[in-house]
Order: sequence, then C-alpha cells, then structure tokens
Amino acid sequence: MLSTRLARRALGGARQGYAPLTQRSRTFATQSYDSLVAFGQKHVTKGLGRQVEGVMVKGEGSYVTFGDGKRFLDFTSGIGVTNLGHCHPKVSAAAAQQCMELVHGQCSIGFTTPYLQLIEKLIPMMPDKSLDSFFFWNSGSEAIDAAIKMARAMTGKQNIIGMQGAYHGRTYGAMALTKSKTVYTEGFHPLMPGAYSLPFPYWHHLGTPVSTSSAELSAASLNQLNLLLQQQSAPGDTAAILIEPVLGEGGYIPAPHEFLEGVRKICDENGILLIIDEVQSGFGRTGKNFNIEYSGVRPDILTCAKGLANGFPLSGIVSRKELTDKLNPGSMGGTYAGNAVSCAAAVAVADAFKSENILANVQARSTELFDALHAVKSNPTTREVILDVRGQGLMVAVEFASPTGTGEYDPFRKPGTPARLASRVAKRCQEKGMLILTTSVYEVIRFIPPLNISSEDLKKGTQIFTEAVEEVVREG
Repeated sequence: MLSTRLARRALGGARQGYAPLTQRSRTFATQSYDSLVAFGQKHVTKGLGRQVEGVMVKGEGSYVTFGDGKRFLDFTSGIGVTNLGHCHPKVSAAAAQQCMELVHGQCSIGFTTPYLQLIEKLIPMMPDKSLDSFFFWNSGSEAIDAAIKMARAMTGKQNIIGMQGAYHGRTYGAMALTKSKTVYTEGFHPLMPGAYSLPFPYWHHLGTPVSTSSAELSAASLNQLNLLLQQQSAPGDTAAILIEPVLGEGGYIPAPHEFLEGVRKICDENGILLIIDEVQSGFGRTGKNFNIEYSGVRPDILTCAKGLANGFPLSGIVSRKELTDKLNPGSMGGTYAGNAVSCAAAVAVADAFKSENILANVQARSTELFDALHAVKSNPTTREVILDVRGQGLMVAVEFASPTGTGEYDPFRKPGTPARLASRVAKRCQEKGMLILTTSVYEVIRFIPPLNISSEDLKKGTQIFTEAVEEVVREG
C-alpha cells in the first residue's frame, strides 16, 4: 500500500481525504506524477506489459485521460471491454445502486436478483434458442477453463482441438489452447495435456494469396481437421473443437461461413462439441449480438466476457440445459463468480444496446471505418506496404508488409519494406493523441473503438492513423 505521504504527494498534496478525480488530475505536479509512475514501475510485477508508462485517472466516452493531463482518443476500449465507452452513465449508475443493496452474494449460497435478471436479458440475445443454461464467472480465461471442464464432463472425453493463432487467455487451461504468440506460454510448460491445434483458414497461415477464396481456405483447414482426427486425436478421444469466429489476438480474421459449417458437420458426425469463443467478438463488436449469427452455425457452448459488463469483471458460459444437467452440483463455481455488481452493470448494458440502437451505430461506423482504411490501402504513398484490410463491424485490422516476416520461408516477406511498421505506426498514433494496439506475430494493427463512437470521433481517429502511416512510410 502506498504510504500516506507518497499518496498525498502523488495526488497533488491533498491533506484531507481524496479530491475528486478531475481535481486530482488537474493538481498533479510533474514531479509528483513521475514519482507515482516510478513507484508503479518498481513495485508492479514485471510480468505485466504496458503500452503507456503512465497512470490513467479518468475515462469518459471515447476518451481516457492520464494523470499528467494528456487526453487520448481510445481506439482500444480496454481491449474490447468498454464497448459502450468509458463510464457509461447508465451502466455506472446501475452498478452504484447495486453497491448499496448487495455487493457480493456468493453463487454457492443462493441466487441474486441481478444474476437472474441478466439471464432474462440474455436469453433473447443468444444466437440459438437452444442456448438456455448460464454460468457467470469473472474473466474470459476462466470462461474458457469452464467450457473445457464442461466439455470433458459432458462427453466423457478429454482432448480439445483449437486453432493456430487463437488466443483464449492465460490461465492454465486456456493457455494450453492459446497459439497466437509464444510469449504467453514460454517458460510455463508443461501445459494442460490433450490440447491440439489446426491451421485457421487464413491466407498467411496457409501460404496462399490474399485473394484466395473463402471456400478454398475453408477446404484446406477442414482437410487438416480430418487429418488431425485420423492422425493425432481420434473422435472417440475428442471432447470439443474450440473456435473464435473472428480470430482475435491472431490478427482479426473472420472465419469463413464454409469453415464454420464444415466444423459443425464434423462435430455432429463424431459426437464432438463445438465451443464458440465470443469473448472479444461478442456483444455487438462485429455488428450483431454475437458474430456466430452471421453463419447461422449453432454452438454447443458459447463463451463471452469483455463487453458483457462494460468494464466490470464478468464472463459467461452458455450451453444447453440437457448438457449442463450432466454436471455435478459443485463442479462449477468460484468465490466471485457472477458478482452482483457486475451482473447489475451487465443488465444495464443489455438495456442500453436496445435503447441506444448500438448495433445500428456499429454498422454505420463500420462502413466509414472500412472506407477510410481502403483509402489508405489505395494511397500511392502507402499501398505497397499494406497487405490486407479485414474484419467485421468495429473489429477491424490492417496487416502491413514486413521485410523479414516470420522468417526466410514466409512467402509474403517484402525486402525493402520499412521494418516494424505496426508498432511504429501505433507509437506515432499515440504521439498524435490516439491509443491503438498491434496484434499477432505479423505486422497488424487492430481497431477496437467504442461501439457508440460518434462519426466525428471515428473520422478523427482514421485521420490520425492515415497521417501516422504516411509519416512512418516516408521515414523508411
């Protein structure tokens, strides 16, 4: 805990209680702010990485402010969490009210009203009416762990097949199926046994041209799935196949309908469950409540988190009652699982989606975003360094060329291209007042603005990005 003296100095010398956040932000002296940053650098574990060496003190809508007074347009949304913007008034009010009624009602003791209200709100939003049995936990990683446990118990089988490039989290079960970067697993082996992976239908993974049709990409990956079931994990040993319908940390690549339909068919033929991970792509991020709606494919288990409670820790694992009835009471749970305050916030999120026409805004802003990014791609100054613009809704990515790629056998290496384009462009955007993230082992920048972002703020963000790309490319 910070000493009283250090806390007062860091917060601008307040002597009696805490000043309001806005006042504290204004009264930060440069040295005091630097001292607080230095304190964090010294005492926060090195295992956490940061894009900005600073202290965030206020979030409002599409903007976040740091203690030194710098205000940023936030195209990260807490990595797809604050889908309704920072501190949405109705969501924050609902959480505050719940704090005065019941903060923690442990799920193994009894129901809480917000937990049941949230189920009532979510049932009509589900991508398939068969999804009618809910368990709420805290994080996306925990949701994946719960889905793995459920699949194994429901089928009596152990193995789980995931996707190359997937990200499912950093807890032990989820980490075994996370294949987007080795940084998440390096040094932590042995991982959970029974985890297998196959290539995602993504042109760069498969080494095919960007123009390769979705049918061809799907056929290649489905062929690999059939081989995996014949060579590595027999159907009789395979409990589930786990898929992000839009590959997240792996590069924001939507899965083709043909692939999802083919996987569903293989699962049905072999008694394998299909787990759809909508932790990042769910809750309107791609223009529908859940991305899997675009394909019409039915999940056996669906996981969600991030945008579910707009910043309050909450995740959901949804399945069919006929399947969850196979679980033994007590096999699921957790001290903070389905926290009452988080559930109250999530109820307000569901209400806001309807009353504020969020999906319509996503679709309108998505068109504007893609138009702006395609303009960058066709710009004579920058077109040679952009390989792809892709995504759905407001889950969008730009992939740049690289002089080295993933190594000498990467068919898309472009010698002479400026190095580290994604990280350099992201840094330049930050210098211009916008936070944006890179992703994957390739040179990719991802766009995750709030779903209720205005047309004006979206235009401001795309202008910053355009300028940043042009400047970095000219620097070489």
